[in-house]
Amino acid sequence: MPPPAALVRELSDLFRDKLFIDVPSAETDLIDSGLLDSLQLVQLLLQVEQQLGLRLPLEEVDLDDLRSIARLAKLICARTAKAA
Repeated sequence: MPPPAALVRELSDLFRDKLFIDVPSAETDLIDSGLLDSLQLVQLLLQVEQQLGLRLPLEEVDLDDLRSIARLAKLICARTAKAA
């Protein structure tokens, strides 16, 4: 099931407003395109925790889950469902 559009929008806003990264689409590969580097990756996880109240420990996250906003949204949905 695709992640909710509201979550994708919220993550897009987070990238723009907190990380100062303008992502062209939810499917854009953030790593291959060079939009997200290792320092920004840590910042992203921190912002997800602060904005969404969901901790995503780096050691428990597969790098492929962070390649796009859509994949990150799917990960967040899965983690949220698992916690509930």
